[in-house]
Amino acid sequence: MLLVAAASLLLGGATSFLQTVLPEAVAPFANSASGWTLLTAGAVALCRPRTALAAVLGAVGFVALVLGYQVVSGLRGFPTDETLFLIIGVVVGPFVGVAAAWLRHRDLRGALGCGVLAGIAVGEAAYGLLVVLATTGWSYWTAIGVTGLVLLAVTVRRAPRRAAARLLPVGLTIAVAVAFFVSYTAIGSLAL
Repeated sequence: MLLVAAASLLLGGATSFLQTVLPEAVAPFANSASGWTLLTAGAVALCRPRTALAAVLGAVGFVALVLGYQVVSGLRGFPTDETLFLIIGVVVGPFVGVAAAWLRHRDLRGALGCGVLAGIAVGEAAYGLLVVLATTGWSYWTAIGVTGLVLLAVTVRRAPRRAAARLLPVGLTIAVAVAFFVSYTAIGSLAL
């Protein structure tokens, strides 16, 4: 747990710097839900935890990312209040942690893990391309959307040949993508 927390604190702090130095084509990675989802999922997956610990590590990872970002931004002279994203991290982090831990399985768990992670990627790609494209460009959003679709294709390809086993990750990806888009749009309208 300490490894995920420490790595996430460092990575969260790094995103504060990366926002100003990444090339325009990939700059949204440093300030996107999908970028932070990738970081959290990667940290959890490396630990190969069981389900309950994966849920805890997912929340710890997201919260530590947010805290690392907030502290480093403040030290750089850009104080920020990330309370909303701390709450989101506590709520969504466990799902991301479990999804990352389950993704390696070729059964129902793998399908569910894929649906969550691919859905976040596709949902944010849609949000990026439809809502914030004018200020961010299209490259990152396209890349993260393709990443989500490739994850979905690989999961469907390796699933048992039963229709239900192949349709579940597709349906869940669509449901999570729509929920992400609607939620992010609502959060964006609150910030205005």
